[in-house]
Amino acid sequence: MAKETLTVTDNRTGKTYEIQIDQGAIRATDLRQIRVSEDDVGLLSYDPAFMNTASCKSAITFIDGEKGILRYRGYPIEQLAEQSTFLETAYLVLHGELPTGKQLEEWVYNITHHTMIHENIKKFVDGFHYDAHPMGILVGTVAALSTFYPDAKNILDTANRQKQIYRLIAKMPTLAAFAYRHSLGLPFAYPDNDLSYSGNFLNMLFRMTESKYTPNRVMEKGLDVLFILHADHEQNCSANAMRSVGSSHVDPYSAVAAATAALYGPLHGGANEAVLRMLREIGTKEKVPEFIKKVKTREALLMGFGHRIYKSYDPRAKAIKKLAYEIFEVTGTNPLLDIAIELERIALEDEFFVKRRLYPNVDYYTGMVYEAMGFPVEIYPVLFAIGRTPGWIAQWQEMLLDPEQKIARPRQLYVGSEQRDYVQIEQRR
Repeated sequence: MAKETLTVTDNRTGKTYEIQIDQGAIRATDLRQIRVSEDDVGLLSYDPAFMNTASCKSAITFIDGEKGILRYRGYPIEQLAEQSTFLETAYLVLHGELPTGKQLEEWVYNITHHTMIHENIKKFVDGFHYDAHPMGILVGTVAALSTFYPDAKNILDTANRQKQIYRLIAKMPTLAAFAYRHSLGLPFAYPDNDLSYSGNFLNMLFRMTESKYTPNRVMEKGLDVLFILHADHEQNCSANAMRSVGSSHVDPYSAVAAATAALYGPLHGGANEAVLRMLREIGTKEKVPEFIKKVKTREALLMGFGHRIYKSYDPRAKAIKKLAYEIFEVTGTNPLLDIAIELERIALEDEFFVKRRLYPNVDYYTGMVYEAMGFPVEIYPVLFAIGRTPGWIAQWQEMLLDPEQKIARPRQLYVGSEQRDYVQIEQRR
């Protein structure tokens, strides 16, 4: 039987080294034994943007980008989107197993009864300019929660940590809704504990003068599915930020604020807005072939296709496409849908795109669904952040309890000047 090792010969010295392979990976620190001299620090691996470096071992999310597979704790995303609820999925992501009836009841109760925020947070939200981006407000207010809950610093206390998990999952929709209402100059709508997680969020967003808000069941279920599809996605930019900042043992609110800030970037949480812009620029279904030609000549960008991980159809995109039809039965068809379907049809048949393995990703249909549900573009990444919160916390907790994890501190390859002496200003050229 072949040994699980890698044999490396350093052509600089002629020496040969045997490095252990574990689960398809070698430890980067094992490379440090490869030196050209005694004072050499050892060989480093150079991997900008972690293109081929595993920063942790994780049991939360499995992705096979070649086959288009996404599973939370072993459960296919398609089954969870079809049969589960967001809070049940959040429990699964955080605890590793689906809850029993009693466990789910207790879980839902604790989250439902932590949705209120301190009145001073309302004043904090009011302090933002009227046209402040809701995502910027969310980043600031999540971070501010750490000052309201100083006990959150006790991150190694299991019971205390659980309390902060309830608070974070419960309060994210409240903060998000308050940020949205503030941007419109509307009074804040308080949480309603009689409603579901998604129903309550719709209540805080859209309730006006009615004494009791009743969410549309299709919209409520649709939003729940969208939250499920965004619950976690392995070591993406914001999850990496959560782990990296959390590795300093800061409180979870500060770490979630950092993850939310990472999601704020247009390359992460704002891609669905770019898809909507593209579809509007195309204008009509008949103009799709002309747009395809521009993409091939690099005169235009094809947004919502391709993914760093997926080299086949993103399974989340399939679920959202199905959801889109259900939502449009209630809201009426979005005219952009015909353009999107035609664009997808041509791209999936065209050798140019097939050869490059460009398939629709999760952002391709989400913008149209959000728009149909009445959400303005500015709140799209906020919705993403609510859904991703359980995943961020699960990644943080897994990092915290992993004995191999230390404070994040990547190495660098120094390419600057060698030592030089300070020059007085009058002598500088």
